[in-house]
Parts: sequence; C-alpha cells; structure tokens
Amino acid sequence: MPLVPAYIESLLPYEAGRQIEEVCQQYGLTRVAKLASNENPLGPSPRAIQAIRKHLESLNLYPNGGLDLRKVLAEQFDLRLENVIVGSGSEGIMSNIIRTFLCDEDEVLTTESAFLGFQLLAKSRGVKYRTVPYKAWHYDLEGLASRINDHTKIIYLANPNNPTGTIFSKHEFDAFYKHVPERVLIILDEAYFEYAKDNPRYPDSMHYRYDNVITLRTFSKIYGLAGVRIGYGFAHEELIANLLKVKLPFEPSTLAQAAGIRALTDKEFLHRSLELNARGIRLLAESLGGMGVEFVPSEANFVMIIRKSEVESDRLTTELLRQGVIVRQLKAFGLPHCLRISTGSDEENQRCVEALKKALAATVS
Repeated sequence: MPLVPAYIESLLPYEAGRQIEEVCQQYGLTRVAKLASNENPLGPSPRAIQAIRKHLESLNLYPNGGLDLRKVLAEQFDLRLENVIVGSGSEGIMSNIIRTFLCDEDEVLTTESAFLGFQLLAKSRGVKYRTVPYKAWHYDLEGLASRINDHTKIIYLANPNNPTGTIFSKHEFDAFYKHVPERVLIILDEAYFEYAKDNPRYPDSMHYRYDNVITLRTFSKIYGLAGVRIGYGFAHEELIANLLKVKLPFEPSTLAQAAGIRALTDKEFLHRSLELNARGIRLLAESLGGMGVEFVPSEANFVMIIRKSEVESDRLTTELLRQGVIVRQLKAFGLPHCLRISTGSDEENQRCVEALKKALAATVS
C-alpha cells in the first residue's frame, strides 16, 4: 500500500502569483505593478494596522479561537453567535467544511474552472469531483441542478465568481435552489461581496438564509488583510456547531482577529477602496473594448481576458512581465487561454493599459 494516496499524488501544489522582487530581478526592472492576486492596492485598513500594533505585546498568550470577532459579526449582521464562524481566511473555513461533511462515497459538484483554492481542497479529500461547463462565463445553474444525484453532498458556488468576475441573481439562485435536496450543503463563496453588493441584480445571501447554505466572506480583498489570513462564515447553528468541532482551537491568530474587528469599523477606507476599484474596472473595460480585446465584464476587482489559445495567453502574460506588469495566467484554474488582471492604483491601472497596448502590438508583429 503506497504511503501517499493516488488522489494526493496527482495534485499540483498551489502556485502563488509572481512576486515583485522576482520579476524585477528576472527582467532587470526597478518598478513593477503586481496586478495578479486581487489584492487591495491601498494596502491594509489603517485601523487594522493600529489594532495589530496594539496587540503585539500580548503574543505570548493563546488566541481565544475568534470569539471576539464572532461576537462583533453576530451583532453587525443581526445573528446569534452560534450562526458565525471565523478562520484563517475563507479558505481555512472551506478546508474545515471539506473535513467535516464529506464521506468517502460523497461527491462534490461545481463549475468547471472554479476558484483554484476550492478545487485543490475538494480534490485533496479523494471524493468524486464533478463539474458543469460555464454558460457565457456564468455559472450554469440549470446544468448544475440537473447533475445533482444521490451522492452529491457539497455544491460550491462563488458569487461574484473568481476568475470570471460574473454574478448570478437571486431569481436564478432561487430557481436553482428548488432542485437542491436538504441533505446537500451549498457553499456560497462571497469573497468579493463588497464589490458587487450595490448592483441591484446581486443577491446578498444574508437576505435569504437557508439551513443548508453556508456563506463565506473574507477580509483579504476589500479590507486589504490578505497577509494575516482572516475570514468568516454564516450558517445554521447545527452546521456551525459541527465545524467548531473540527477547526483548529486557536484559529484565527490574535493579530488577525484584532485586525478584522477594527477593519469592520473603517467605513472611510471601505469607501475609498470601492471608488478606486470602480475607476480601475471602468478604465480596464473601456480600454480593452477599445483595443478589441475579448474580456468578461466583471463585478469584482479584476477582469478576465480571453485569448484564442494558450500560446497567445502565455505570450501576452510574458510581454506584460517584460514591461513590469504582473498578471495571472489561468492555466492552473483550467483556463489556459485566459488571464486575469486585478485593479491597482490609478497610476498602476494606467500603466497596465499602456503596457497592454505595447504587448498586444508585440504579440501581433
């Protein structure tokens, strides 16, 4: 019997986006715009930084398992403490969901080329992983509903979706939900919730709570706290009670919890982040349209570009790197002909547009 299960052997480790220092060294650059990982270009919330500094001298003490943040979130969203869980990013909670609810004979159902983090977590459990193709780069909820069977245990939906940036409406979700048995758990990943919440078509899942749906959100995006790993989830108390049995006792860290609590109070930072992102999305969309580049209109903080082939996608990614703009080529997601560009500062966004013009000219010639 092999030491490592075949389903683990077959996985590829997650590869983070290229780092600024690495690209500077490789291409002899002094200035690089990192637009690959959907990070907040404004940095962390200043209030979160203050909270981290305040707690530095108490790091000899164990954390309280996120209890303080759970209380704050319960109050803010008018929930009971028993309906809230926190963890090391939304992926940390996802990992606990996989460990808690999946048995060997169960199956996972989602879209093709779903968020890479979920793909790896689900496949690492060794259960059957089934997918349905995108429909015009949106979730095919009708197709997913038709694929539910007696073994389906978890359905993963991201709204907005990464890497496409598309959303589904409340009407579309309700029509889909009618086909979902109560024994099936729906993971509703709303990591990019804040960017889409003002769209009248976007359904805030806190306004339609179902017993077999767990909503996941994060501080990594709009609040700029990707580096401390802090996320949260809302669900029926029975789901949360079982997740709490599995999660690491001292997760999240003291600093992550403190940063999250204070970040929630920083409305001015939230507003500035949303305004900056709106300008970036508008500039990218108008510029790509003007260049005749196929892309997917986005409700998040990134835009996905579609090329004719993997070769074209690779060439465009490389040409942008040469000019000091890091973007995310999406081969690992299952979309080798696509790449994703995050919004940055106003200066970085303008620089990206200029680099795209040059890169497209270089790849055509």
